[in-house]
Order: sequence, then C-alpha cells, then structure tokens
Amino acid sequence: MNHKELKELIEFLIEKDIAEFELERGDVKVKIKRGGEHIVAQARSEMPYVAVTVPQSGPPSVVSSAAAPPVPVEPVPEENLHIVKSPIVGTFYEAPSPGAPPFVKVGDQVEVGQVLCIVEAMKLLNEIESDVAGEIVKKMGSNGQPIEYGQELFVIRAKK
Repeated sequence: MNHKELKELIEFLIEKDIAEFELERGDVKVKIKRGGEHIVAQARSEMPYVAVTVPQSGPPSVVSSAAAPPVPVEPVPEENLHIVKSPIVGTFYEAPSPGAPPFVKVGDQVEVGQVLCIVEAMKLLNEIESDVAGEIVKKMGSNGQPIEYGQELFVIRAKK
C-alpha cells in the first residue's frame, strides 16, 4: 500500500465517520483507530513502516515514510563527564598536519593542557587544550569540518 492509497483510505474513513478500521492484504496489515483529536494509522509489512497522523478536521499528512527506528531511550547522564567546546568559529583539525596521526583518539588518557585538536580561524591555527585530566569518551568533530562557537568537540570522563 503506497502513501496515496493510505491517504485516500483515511479521507474515506473521515468522510464516512468510521471510528475503527483494519485491513489485511497479503503481507500488508493496516489498522486505523479514530478518537479524540487525531487519527493514527499504522501500516506494517515486509516494507518500511508508515505512520500517518491526521487531524480530525483536516487532510491527512504522512509523518514518516522511512523505516521507523526504535524510540531512542535517553541515556542516563554519567557523572564526571566533561565536554570540551570550541572557543571560536573555524575549521576543526584532529592532527597537526595532513597524514599525521590525530592528537587524541577515543579511549586515550589526557592531561590538563594536552592538545586535543586545532581550530583554524582566519589563517591562524589555535590549539584546543584539555582543561581536565581523564579519558576521551567521544570525539564530536570530524577532520576539516566547519565548527561554531560553543560547539561540542570532545567528551572526557574526568579522573576522580
């Protein structure tokens, strides 16, 4: 069942004031329930998952047509995590020169004052140093990427 067919089906159900509808056609199963302010339609098959939300008084609109990822669970913030942010706008470089190994990698231990990366701004190379000692947990920037003021660059698990 494509988006157009699903949209037409929902419009028909609204027009006929049908509160609940279920359809199975081959490997496609569509279940629509109306109630309250919105209509929620779900179509399941071997094909991507489609969810449609329709206001009671308006035309339907497809909310998601790609394979729906599972609802992300917010990670519990871990204590002693420190975020190193960019103090300037510029270009992120993970190494001192092209082809050189990066200053740090995920899993490396760093000390206060150790260079983590370079941010180039107006032809000046600015070394970004760690302001805590600990382990690099995550690198947020990618080599050659433009970055903004305050953008997160690294997550460091501070030593206790």
